[in-house]
Amino acid sequence: MQMRLPDSQKVRAFARLTVTMSFAAALAACGSSRDAGLASVAATPAANGPQADYPITVGAPYTVDGITYTPVDVFNYDEVGYLTAETGTMGYTGAHHTLPVPSYAEVTSLESGRTVLVRLERRGPMDSTHLVALSPAAMAQLGATAETPVRLRRVNPPEEQRAMLRSGNAAPLRMDTPMSLVSVLRRRLPASGSASLSADAAIPQPIETVEVAASTATPAPAAELPSADGPAEYVAAVEVLVPAPVELETSVAEAPVETATVAEAAVEPAPEVAEAEVEAEAQPAADGRFMVQAATFSTIERARSAANVLGGEVSQAGRYFRVRTGPFATRGEAEASLANVHRAGYTDARILTSG
Repeated sequence: MQMRLPDSQKVRAFARLTVTMSFAAALAACGSSRDAGLASVAATPAANGPQADYPITVGAPYTVDGITYTPVDVFNYDEVGYLTAETGTMGYTGAHHTLPVPSYAEVTSLESGRTVLVRLERRGPMDSTHLVALSPAAMAQLGATAETPVRLRRVNPPEEQRAMLRSGNAAPLRMDTPMSLVSVLRRRLPASGSASLSADAAIPQPIETVEVAASTATPAPAAELPSADGPAEYVAAVEVLVPAPVELETSVAEAPVETATVAEAAVEPAPEVAEAEVEAEAQPAADGRFMVQAATFSTIERARSAANVLGGEVSQAGRYFRVRTGPFATRGEAEASLANVHRAGYTDARILTSG
């Protein structure tokens, strides 16, 4: 019996097929591993992206040295107070008693007008009632020291500046606050702690009502003038009450009044003393009657952005939103703010008076 050897061509084809299938399986495994790696990288968030500002923590009320602080997420936070240093901290950061963490705020020195942007990352200061505590780098950028009076406003800066602060770098300096406005803000400083600059911060006090008892006195009868037909002594009294006619030196016929003369008399200027009195009345009292109307926007977001740059406030007028700076005690302070607004590009800004 003769044995048949396997067909060599079939053996070689089977071997080639086996090698090809093994290589394809290996490539598929490599591809799956590579795709999984790419998916893992894509799912990893950027270390310094916008999501690094979330979640925002507000927190529960807490008490320090007998004072209870209630954190609140308020956008239009605007207060004046005093600065303290926070050692052992990095970057251009700060600590605040009630604002959310993290959040962003402008800090203005009420000595120089310089304004910097900081990232509030911590609660505090825990050893005082000061308005804000700044890191050494932020303190140096502001050019301030402990106990420097400052203004702190919560703002919403561009993502580019947020990224700078998140990475530990300094954001560009904000526009300096005019010294005329600084002097106004200094008058709002409390002896200690902080004071709000918001229009609705002051709580109106109730007016004390005093009840007055009805008068029991009997009113005196009205004096009656004596009749001219009465006795002679009363007729004399009547004559005293009636003023005697005044005789003119020149009669109307002798000196007729011309129309031109009357017109000139009507526009004759008042004496200099009267002009001074009118000018004094036109000058508003130092109670903040001057405002600078910077611009009007159709959306609240654009209005808030402009207000953050100009140091102003947003008020709604119908379906529009106005940005104004002030109030200012004198026109000179308002004109200084107006020049600042013009430099920012709002050339249609103007000064408004309230009385």
